[in-house]
Amino acid sequence: MSALPPGVLREASIDVGAITHNTRHIAAAVGVPIIAVVKADAYGHGAVRTARAALAGGAQMLGVTDLGEAFELRDAGIDAPILSWLHAPGTDFRAGLAQDITIGVSSLEQLRAVAAARVAERPASVHLKFETGLSRNGIAPADRSAVLAETARFVASGDIVLDGVFSHLSNTTDIDDLAALARFEDAVAETSAAGLHPRWRHMAATGAALTLPATRLDAVRIGIGLHGLSPLEGRSSADLGLRPSMTVRGQIAAVRQVPAGTGVSYGYRYRTDHATTLALVPLGYADGVPRAASGRGPVRIGDTMHAVAGTIAMDQFVVDVGDAPVAVGDEVVLFGDPDRGDPTAEDWAAAADTINYEIVTRIGSRVPRREVHS
Repeated sequence: MSALPPGVLREASIDVGAITHNTRHIAAAVGVPIIAVVKADAYGHGAVRTARAALAGGAQMLGVTDLGEAFELRDAGIDAPILSWLHAPGTDFRAGLAQDITIGVSSLEQLRAVAAARVAERPASVHLKFETGLSRNGIAPADRSAVLAETARFVASGDIVLDGVFSHLSNTTDIDDLAALARFEDAVAETSAAGLHPRWRHMAATGAALTLPATRLDAVRIGIGLHGLSPLEGRSSADLGLRPSMTVRGQIAAVRQVPAGTGVSYGYRYRTDHATTLALVPLGYADGVPRAASGRGPVRIGDTMHAVAGTIAMDQFVVDVGDAPVAVGDEVVLFGDPDRGDPTAEDWAAAADTINYEIVTRIGSRVPRREVHS
């Protein structure tokens, strides 16, 4: 039978109790404050609900990519500290500073723009981001002395407060990450030599936070871990004490008995080899179900696992259920909590040759989110 209300084709249920549990569990494991990263609509789980659940679990700060994401949290009445760290050229930071957003700064130009945008008598709160080997945004080693000298000048004038310094890890190997940490520590030492003493140093995301204690520093940034998913190859959510918070499900929209040799979906990439039953599921790549998982993506119908048969289309896919007794309206679970016998986001990632981050983040807006509390 279906767990969906009548007339609902598909949904993603979000267990906010699991998010709170995961935050508390990671905080206890790492022993330092949590910056809950809720960028990209909290990896598809809903930024506002995730932020509230993570704060209830003890997170002390929220992290987002751009100011628009920060404004969504403020508009929802969330007054916790928020750090935003990726900005378009020419960004006017006044609106962000007016809403008490801490700005991640990756260049001298950004630093000057933030200082110029300070609001009234309140200095702008800044975290400097240092490039330590990921080759993305961040202050390059060659530019550090100039940026730090300018930072010291703005701190002295009261235009900014240097609240933190941070960087990112590549999560390639422990050796690579420890080398990046050493480069970061050089940048921190240069920061101190410039007379600057930020409150926060942060570098680790979920993977390093759980496995490489040296990278925990003053805080860790937790994103995928909030949602109970593992970033570590060979280690499951259960291995880490985490509970997946998203379950994506639909219901069977049509059932068809077909003979052997029947082609299924676009391109006939699947043909039945015997008389069988086909079930139509109204979820497709427009909903974030990866087309690359055609013929491989797993689903649970009742107590039985099946695989997608043939090509995943924009709005639907087909499952060959063999002789299983299925009916229109039966629940189809794409992924959720393996403790319930569900396929996992990792299973779908393997089927699509990607990562679990992408599987949950790409679930589209056409899939309603339903909040549940465990």
